[in-house]
Formats: sequence, structure tokens, C-alpha cells
Amino acid sequence: MQRRAITTSVLAGLLTSACATVGPNNKTPTSASLALPGSYASETAPSEPAALQQWWTRFGDEQLDALISRAIVGDLDLAVASSRLRQAREAATQARADRLPSVGASGQVNQSVNSDGNNGRSYSVGADASWEADLFGGISRSIGASNAAAEGSAYDLASVRVSIVAEVANNYLQARLAQQRLELARQNLAFADENLQIARWRLQAGLVSSLDVETARGARAQVAASLPGYEQNFSSAAYRLGVLTGQAPAALTTELSHVRPLPQAPAAVAAGLPADTLRQRPDVRSAERTLAAETARIGVAQAQLYPRLSIGASIGTSALSLGGLANLLTGNLFGSLSQTIFDGGRLRSQVRTQQAAAEGAFATYRQTVLTALEDVENALVAVRTAEQRQAQFTEALDAARNQAILARSNYRAGLSDFQQLLNAEQALVSSSEGLLTAQGDRMLAIVQLYRALGGGWDPAAPAA
Repeated sequence: MQRRAITTSVLAGLLTSACATVGPNNKTPTSASLALPGSYASETAPSEPAALQQWWTRFGDEQLDALISRAIVGDLDLAVASSRLRQAREAATQARADRLPSVGASGQVNQSVNSDGNNGRSYSVGADASWEADLFGGISRSIGASNAAAEGSAYDLASVRVSIVAEVANNYLQARLAQQRLELARQNLAFADENLQIARWRLQAGLVSSLDVETARGARAQVAASLPGYEQNFSSAAYRLGVLTGQAPAALTTELSHVRPLPQAPAAVAAGLPADTLRQRPDVRSAERTLAAETARIGVAQAQLYPRLSIGASIGTSALSLGGLANLLTGNLFGSLSQTIFDGGRLRSQVRTQQAAAEGAFATYRQTVLTALEDVENALVAVRTAEQRQAQFTEALDAARNQAILARSNYRAGLSDFQQLLNAEQALVSSSEGLLTAQGDRMLAIVQLYRALGGGWDPAAPAA
């Protein structure tokens, strides 16, 4: 009895020491430690960030809304990310199971035959349980690392969603932009046909030489040569949209072939503060969770340096008949304490390895933060410069239209040569294409900005 009391006291003391969890606690880096700027360089007056969860609805295009909804359901990259999230959550469940005892049962029947031909049969039934005490918090740190990894996988899923939404919007705009460029090229081709016909009439009338006809014919061919390229651009965007929605590449070609105007991009997008971006960007939050997981694993490695306490119990019975199994029960209760004495420095090397992994995770986190800020800055500049080009091309197009009208009238009346008409037509074509390109660049830059800000998911439910 005295020996049992001493053993119980020792075990109680060891269990009490379990509160001494080893390893560093994770601390999320603050804005001050990351040296975040107070505002973006391109934002003179920071304001509340725009609504980002379903930003694409601000374009007012029902077909775009439908395509994004289909991509969220059918995209295979999202399916892969979702499966990885489920794996990470199951790994967290497995880690939590280490806190609970392991219980097993067994049963056995033995049949024996001796030289006299007599048969003998015996039965045995047993059960055993084992449990490892979390003396120094190694199991708790392992659970914390698994939970952080699962949360990081949820943010990875959100990152894929952000990318898919932006890619669908980008390719949809590219498809519509290719259609508009194709329509513009066809209009320019009609003008080139008219110029060629005018040159031929004037040649037949003996008013000009064949040089005007050949010049007009070459100009027409150059315009016609641009049409296949725009058709290819449309097909490439449509094929990509098909794959993004989990379908065959050509599945949406017919649906998208009907020419529609470019969506109306929102007038402005408020970026808010850099700190807002860090909270909204799922890749930044995933990197922070990776840092937390690697920090927790330092404690897991350090716990291996200290003693390990295991407690076990078993109960069993055996008899020559099934009815006699309950006659005699035997049981054991035991505990074991183990400590590594010498391993050539392997365990301490594992601690240093994990510390290096945590330092690398912190560097990755900082790099992710800087990349996020860079993405936003580039997108803001892209939006502003596209708006400036759009304003200038609008004025240039107005002037080019007037110039083309005057040049065509003068050429019909014989007041100018064909080269002047050709120069005016080329200026009109260049201004028209420039304005359309600037409009498309502005819309694509806005999509880039929404993506840089981390739009397209709900931070309150990253795995939704």
C-alpha cells in the first residue's frame, strides 16, 4: 500500500507539471513590426474599401454574373483546393485524438489435439487501454499546428476562388473586347472598300494614276489581315471560360458568339488602407497561418527532449468453456516513464531545424505582404493611366473623325491626293482602336485591382 501511494504521488506530480508547455507562442506580426505604409502612394485620400465579396456585380452584366457562378461550382482547381482542405481538417481531427486514450479488445479460441486423439479447446478474452500524458505540451502544440494548417488550407481555398473569379472576369472582358475590335475592324474594312472603289472610279475617269488604286488596295489588305487575329483572341478567351467553368473548351463558344457591348465598369474603386488589404487578402492570411503552424511545431520538437509518461491498463480472462470466462478476471495497471539519454544530437537538431522552418515561414509571410501591397499599387497606377489614355483618345477620335470627313470630301472633289485621305483614315483607325484599347485596359485594370485587394470571397467564411 505504501509503494502504491508513492507511485500515485509521483504520477500526480508529473501530471501537474503538464501545464509547463514548451516552445514559443505564436504572435501575429503587427502593422508596426511589418513597417506598413499609412496609405497607398496612388491614393491621396484613403477611404473605406469598396465592397469586395461580389465585386463583379458592379459591372452590371448578367452573363458575367452567371459565368462566375458556374465557375465557382464547376472549376476543377477549386475542387482540388476543397479536397486539400478536407484532408487538412481530418489531419487536425487525428491530432486531437492523441489526447484521448487508446482502447482495444481481443478474443481468442485455441484448439489442441494430443497424441491420444483427445481434443482440447480454450477461450480467452481481453481488453487493454493506453494513454500518454501531455507532460510538456507536445500534443497540444501538435494540435495547434494541425488547426493552423487547416485554417491555412481554408484561406488557400479562398485564394483559388479569388483567382478564378478574376480570371473569369478577365477572359470575359477579353472576349467582349475582341468582339468590339472585330466589329471596329469590319467598319474600317468597309471604309477601305469605299476608298478603293473611289480610287478605281477616279482612275477610270483619268483623274489619278494607278498608284492610288494600288495604295488603296494595300491599305484594305492590311485592315483585312487584322480580322483573323481578333477572331483568334475571341476563341482563346471563350475556350478558357469553358475550362474555367468545368466544361469542354468550346462549350461556351455559341453562347458567347452573340456580340454584346462592353460591360460598364464602376466609376471608381476605393482601395482603403494597406492594413485593410492584409485583412482581406486570403494569401496573406494563409501565410500567417503557416507561420503559426511552424511556430507550434517548434514546441512539438522541444517536447521530445523531455520525459514521456505513458499509462496503461489491461483486463482479461481465460477458460476451457465459454461459460467459464466470467469465473476469473485478471487485470494490470502500469505506468512507464521514458527519457532519451543519448541520440547523437538528433532531437536537438530537429528543434533547430524547426526553428529555421519558422524563420523561413516568417520571411515568406513578409514577402507575401509586400507582394500584396505591390499588386495594389500596380493596379491603382494601371487604372489611373488607362483613364488618362481614355480621355486623350476620346479627344483624338473626335478630331480624327472630322479630319476623315474633310479628307474624303476633298478627295472626291479632286482637291487633295489619295495620300492625304489615307493618312486621315489611318489616323481615324488608330484613334478608334486606341480608345477601345484604353477602355478595355481600364476595365481589365479594375479587375486587377479587385483581385489585388482580395475581392471575391467572404472573410467571415473562408471555406464557403
